[in-house]
Amino acid sequence: MSDRAQLARLISDARRIVAFTGAGISTESGIPDFRSPGGVWSRMKPITFQEFTADPDKRHEAWSRAFSGKAGWTGRAPNAGHFALARLAAQGRLSSVITQNVDNLHQDSGVPAERVIELHGNASYATCLDCGSRHELEDLRAPFLERDEIPTCRWCGGLVKTAVISFGQSMPAGPMRAAEDETLACDLFLVLGSSLTVFPAAGFPLLAKRSGATLAILNREPTELDRVADLALQGEIGPILSEIVP
Repeated sequence: MSDRAQLARLISDARRIVAFTGAGISTESGIPDFRSPGGVWSRMKPITFQEFTADPDKRHEAWSRAFSGKAGWTGRAPNAGHFALARLAAQGRLSSVITQNVDNLHQDSGVPAERVIELHGNASYATCLDCGSRHELEDLRAPFLERDEIPTCRWCGGLVKTAVISFGQSMPAGPMRAAEDETLACDLFLVLGSSLTVFPAAGFPLLAKRSGATLAILNREPTELDRVADLALQGEIGPILSEIVP
């Protein structure tokens, strides 16, 4: 049986699937990844959470980047891989998507927002660092671009930042707990487009495997956990999932 046929069988037989997605699923939509040559951080130095909160100039630079689209994290359309997961969700077999991505493409493809667990936040909106209120980027754009006003919270006056988790910022406790719960409850943990090198997020596939779930990995290149996976195959996510997910 070919690797693709094995993956199709695993997906068909599973009752509760958790998909764990990384940059590799979104690069097929034209969104650059973070760390590879030509990726976001090879083109611009990341602004840490501590720099953002302490330095008005860094806050200004961060918002300039956000509204210029330099990082390229937003404004793209979902691809065949995203839509395949949305079909699995509609069939009631995809319990959740745990994602390292910040591009909102899983929600845009039709996966219900309550089933998307974002470990690294979301670049499509902003939040207040004090009260947690959500702010839409379009509401903040004109004051910044036309009057050079660095966004602050309309409710409490606190600092407002895009909802991406920055370097030096604590991982979000709620999503981390939810990801752990979903990992422990699944019977198939499906890794899609992650190199599995960034922790603590990369610990979830191991947790799933140790808890009795089947671990399958589909990535463009080999990963550190291929040796412990029940199935590991290399290839493009969208074409492969389109072939095997009705």
